[in-house]
Amino acid sequence: MEVRRLDICELCGRSDVETTIHHLLPKEKGGTYGATAKLCIPCHKQIHALYTNDEIAVRLSTIEELRQDEKLASFVKWIRKQPSGKLMKIRKSNDRKRKGR
Repeated sequence: MEVRRLDICELCGRSDVETTIHHLLPKEKGGTYGATAKLCIPCHKQIHALYTNDEIAVRLSTIEELRQDEKLASFVKWIRKQPSGKLMKIRKSNDRKRKGR
């Protein structure tokens, strides 16, 4: 089981949040031993709700690329205003649902 701890999210910058390890290049795409980032649970879930591992591997494999992504940028702007202890439900985007069919 992945160990979670209170830290700073490298994507949204909130502090004292429970973080998980995000493989910047998905493990299934060769990133098992590659660079990782500590992300709060909502940011981590949002990335995977919006994008497939293929999409992440091709164009979102750095923190800077994640920050500059239009869909994620609006989420990050919103999440920064949320209390660090608040967990919210993250749903798969409609675009992602259609691709999975």
